[in-house]
Amino acid sequence: MKINAFADVSLRALMVLAAAPGNQLLTTQNIADSVGTPYNHVSKAMARLRTMGLIDVERGRTGGSRLSSAGRTATVGQILRELDTRTDPADCMAATGNCPLINECKLRAALARAREAFYRELDPVVIANLPGSRQMAPVFEMIGLRPGLPESLRPGVQPGQ
Repeated sequence: MKINAFADVSLRALMVLAAAPGNQLLTTQNIADSVGTPYNHVSKAMARLRTMGLIDVERGRTGGSRLSSAGRTATVGQILRELDTRTDPADCMAATGNCPLINECKLRAALARAREAFYRELDPVVIANLPGSRQMAPVFEMIGLRPGLPESLRPGVQPGQ
């Protein structure tokens, strides 16, 4: 099974937020930089994750996003089911309309069962448990976040801000 690009970006954004030190707020730009995806794509994913209740957003100069309590317990299977916009697991359209085999098609039903089995396999995987500190430390360093460093000593932060 292959997930769509939007779901991929959304899962990566959630992993970054899950690993944020001290439940720290991260900007959409921080997240885009850390997952190597254009800001506009990440921005759309963040808007969708917010409507799903998986992230909390604080606006303003010092604002950003963090995982919500629902986001901390959400599973990959649950998230993918919500983000998968395909209504049919197969592309059952021909140039002239629907595939002539579409009536009582056993392949479509088998593919739908396979997709559900894929999600079911991911149901026990909690997104917040996926990122590890060894994996995320270089990512956070790259965006100027050093876990454990007082905020006043982080790059780009002026004392008193």
